[in-house]
Amino acid sequence: MQNDSVIIANKLTKKFGHFTAVDAITFDVRKGEIFGFLGANGAGKTTAIKMMCGLSRPTAGEATVAGFDVNTQPNEIKKHIGYMSQHFSLYQDMTIRENIRFYGGIYGLRGKVIKQRREELIAELGIEEYANRRVEELPLGWKQKLAFSIAIIHEPEIVFLDEPTSGVDPITRRQFWNMIYEAAERGITVFVTTHYLEEAEYCNRVSIMVDGQLRDLDTPKALMDKYHKKNMNDVFVQLASTSTRTE
Repeated sequence: MQNDSVIIANKLTKKFGHFTAVDAITFDVRKGEIFGFLGANGAGKTTAIKMMCGLSRPTAGEATVAGFDVNTQPNEIKKHIGYMSQHFSLYQDMTIRENIRFYGGIYGLRGKVIKQRREELIAELGIEEYANRRVEELPLGWKQKLAFSIAIIHEPEIVFLDEPTSGVDPITRRQFWNMIYEAAERGITVFVTTHYLEEAEYCNRVSIMVDGQLRDLDTPKALMDKYHKKNMNDVFVQLASTSTRTE
């Protein structure tokens, strides 16, 4: 493991009865890294993320996130991370300003700091004229960019993104990834899942889960070279095709 690792998992396991959703996965994620976490539906990605976010306790194994133990310090973990789900998580019937103020408070920001961050965020996104409109009036791409900006409003050490670009157009996806790059340059570690396999090639390293196990992990180029494939889509298909798990 690297000395600058902000996520360290060692044989992390989650069982539901006789079903092993996550099977003894071991890996680390480094500070400021864009880390891709790939796998087909049912591979165990979301279950693993819930454990790392302090939302679900492991059955076995151990992990630390931002230096805190997932078994004994889940509340501390929540203070040092941001999270954006694949299902749009902001309140549709609240305005942009109201959502920013609400989530800023959840992330521990107070008073003048929330107000300052709110106005900075609105200006950065160029949505001043829409700031007092309800979120439901925004196009999907703007909603996703807003949700990401709010997820890192408190400058967390790590942000977890669960299929953040699902359903948005290619141009907006490219803009969203520019935001991810900017966050990583500021030292925020980005842990991202995606079903758009070309996005995997934007990551510093990529892991691929199959049937709850971490089947491989390396840089996109190293994985493509190892499996003699021209792109990450073909690498993913080759590994995912070995699945024996039935939903």
